[in-house]
Amino acid sequence: MKTITVSELAARENTPLIDVREPDEFAAGHVPGAVNIPMSQLGDRLEELPGEAFDVICQMGGRSARVVEALEARGYDATNVEGGTAAWISAGHEVEVPSA
Repeated sequence: MKTITVSELAARENTPLIDVREPDEFAAGHVPGAVNIPMSQLGDRLEELPGEAFDVICQMGGRSARVVEALEARGYDATNVEGGTAAWISAGHEVEVPSA
């Protein structure tokens, strides 16, 4: 499984980012530009995944690692973000919070 750090994620340009946390977690704050496709809904929303390489993030890195393994088995070019959104926030990166 391919992985990247949050520092590497911050330096990336034009690589789609899929956040597999649940909608309430996503709404509480996420990496800017991330698209929310919850792990619990992923099987029904595969057509929404990018055709090109993309990154997958969750809160700590565990759920996204499981998702990346499953997607790789289906032929997707997915990369896990180590440490997840928690590491992103801890590193002091910007977080997007949708306005109510």
